[in-house]
Amino acid sequence: MYAVFEDNKEEFRFIDKKSVHVPPHIHTALEIVYITKGTQEVGVGTELYHMEEGDVAVIFPELIHHYQVFDSGTCRSRYLLVEAALCGGFQKTLHQFAPENPIIKKENVHPDIAYAFQTLYKDETEGEAALSLHQAFVQIVLTRALPCLTLVDRSSMESKDLIFRTVSYIAGHFTEELSLTKMAADLYVSPFALSRIFSGTFHTNFNQYNTRLQYATYLLKYTDQTITEVMENSGFESQRTFNRVFKDTYHVSPREYRNRAKEELLQEKK
Repeated sequence: MYAVFEDNKEEFRFIDKKSVHVPPHIHTALEIVYITKGTQEVGVGTELYHMEEGDVAVIFPELIHHYQVFDSGTCRSRYLLVEAALCGGFQKTLHQFAPENPIIKKENVHPDIAYAFQTLYKDETEGEAALSLHQAFVQIVLTRALPCLTLVDRSSMESKDLIFRTVSYIAGHFTEELSLTKMAADLYVSPFALSRIFSGTFHTNFNQYNTRLQYATYLLKYTDQTITEVMENSGFESQRTFNRVFKDTYHVSPREYRNRAKEELLQEKK
């Protein structure tokens, strides 16, 4: 999940993997995270929340969020991503409100939530039966999780938050040539204020924050697009430039990166 804005076509995804750093991003799916080992930090908007084994985070649709891992040990998490269409009567709540604090601590996690995640982890149901099963478990999880959260109306949240504006701007312009000066001018802030966002939230400086490459690595890792399609969809004008910039940053070619990423995904599932 390395795109600033994710446009996934799947209505339901369940992922069990090693916890890793994930930069700020936004998508239309409800995302529920269950920590199975170690710790992880979850950032929503400008706040950073600590999670330990057994804790659950409920990230409502279209909220900017990111993940950080500071634990030196092995950390694993399970991610449930669901489009609103599968959330039944909860759709209106998910779009009108947002959690004041998205974390449900282990002692408050209902046994039904833990059971749902464990069952989905082992489930191999396919076809129409799988869709019905997924929808049922999603609604069970929401039924048990939402009463544990304090919800606030989205209209009361700060819509002009600079992090949100920055991510939204990059999402709309990352295939173009970006400069800190132009971006700051378009957002009506000083370059210094924008630099603080990159260093404090993205943990890098503007020049090192290459969204095109991040998007390219996402496409290489999670899609079957050809290398040429990845190059074009990431906003690069030529294959030669794409290969050179990619290798300078990751020290391997795009094809080598894809092969290694596929192997790592297989290992993460074991």
